[in-house]
Amino acid sequence: MAENYFGITDTGRVRDNNEDTFIAETLGNSIVLASVIDGVGGYNGGEVASAIAKDVITRHMSKVDGDYIPAMIDALKQASAAIFNKKQTEVGLESMACVVTVAIADVANNIFYYAHVGDTRLYLLRDESLVKISKDHSFVGFLEDSGRLTETAAMNHPKRNEINKALGFTTQIDTDESFIETGSSPFLPGDMLLLCSDGLTDLVDKAGMSAILTQDTSLTDKATQLITAANSNGGKDNVTVVLVQNNKVAQRPEAVKPAAVLKKNADEPYLAVKPDNGNVSSKTNQTVTANPATAKKNYGLTILLAVLCLALAASSIWLYLQWQKGIQPVANVTIKGATKDAPLRNRDEIKLQNMLNNLKKDTLNLSDTAFKQVIIISDTLHVLKDTLYIRGKGNIVLKRDTAYHGPALDIAAQCKVIVLDNIKFEDFDVAVSLFNTGLFLRGTQFSNCRVSVQKQYLLSNKKFITADMPGAKLKEDTSAKVILKPNGTR
Repeated sequence: MAENYFGITDTGRVRDNNEDTFIAETLGNSIVLASVIDGVGGYNGGEVASAIAKDVITRHMSKVDGDYIPAMIDALKQASAAIFNKKQTEVGLESMACVVTVAIADVANNIFYYAHVGDTRLYLLRDESLVKISKDHSFVGFLEDSGRLTETAAMNHPKRNEINKALGFTTQIDTDESFIETGSSPFLPGDMLLLCSDGLTDLVDKAGMSAILTQDTSLTDKATQLITAANSNGGKDNVTVVLVQNNKVAQRPEAVKPAAVLKKNADEPYLAVKPDNGNVSSKTNQTVTANPATAKKNYGLTILLAVLCLALAASSIWLYLQWQKGIQPVANVTIKGATKDAPLRNRDEIKLQNMLNNLKKDTLNLSDTAFKQVIIISDTLHVLKDTLYIRGKGNIVLKRDTAYHGPALDIAAQCKVIVLDNIKFEDFDVAVSLFNTGLFLRGTQFSNCRVSVQKQYLLSNKKFITADMPGAKLKEDTSAKVILKPNGTR
């Protein structure tokens, strides 16, 4: 084992077989081949698929000398074809496939190349900052990479294990040039690459990984600590880690005081500042005087900047005071379907509606420290975002006001995916009302509710319709991957 790379895989705490595998070896001349492969397709299928991919990639890349990205593309296509052909001939392997990330680190030339399919990941650590290089080929990965989901929300999303691309699943890889994600980037002295399976990233966030990778320990210790961290957080899946480091000494240039010339008018002398000791020499013995026009201009600019700073400070204080009030008046809350005769809402109820209205991201965390008592609902809470994860932390209870008979939550027709996690509804005629919306319930409780979920459908007018009308789904927490077909079906 060389000093600048190390790989390790672990079964985890829940599963009794390991569908992950990895590659960590040199190709000569300071070239390191690294890969993490995560098998999909059941007890035997996942292991077979990942083993086939490892064998094909290793054999193909061992013969390559330069032109690494085309070579990696060919290797992944060959691996996909081998898996696809294998499952056509053996019973029990019909669903097997795998996701993979491959990297070539050219340490001598300070550059790395990569190819990627699925939701294994590639990170670059530089100057104690960890950056995600690859993109997850999944619905949740798209939401996270586009900034619509936070990292925490993505880690806990009910669809986090549904992937759109995998080797061996279809022959699309041969005709779609965008199927394989590729790229290259500088790999500077001191940089480190992390390749890993989702068994790590589903359970350890980027901050946790950074804390381990920036320690002054060996690559073996870092990789082992990452595995331990994932297992300590539940170990729900197989966990695989490969680390590659550019172990050349980082060049840190010293700051040098530059030479500076203080220029004056063309007919006046100048002062030269020496970079070594800062002594000042003059071509003449004339005294340097300030230019009155320049001084007046600088004084005016200073006054302008001071006025702008005061205005900024005043506006910041005003905004802070408004925020301290906690909520806006009821009259300023615009809610679809509200009327002038609607009952006066309580403070917690308005606070919750404003949180729903003003949420910038796709996750709303409700804690029992922010809502220290049961939230009495006297009018409908409206959800308008197209994707929203509402997660209760602690004892979050929505209870119907005795004079109110409408739904607690009304989810608008334009919403696409709504997740309710650890929320309790009490005494409602209708707890949740929604239209053509994907609703997922996790740890949600309905107490004394006449109708828990009322789903309405918007169908085309005066057209013949053939459709299945499913109810709300109870999504189980599972680490098994689900591969979606190109049309979005399973």
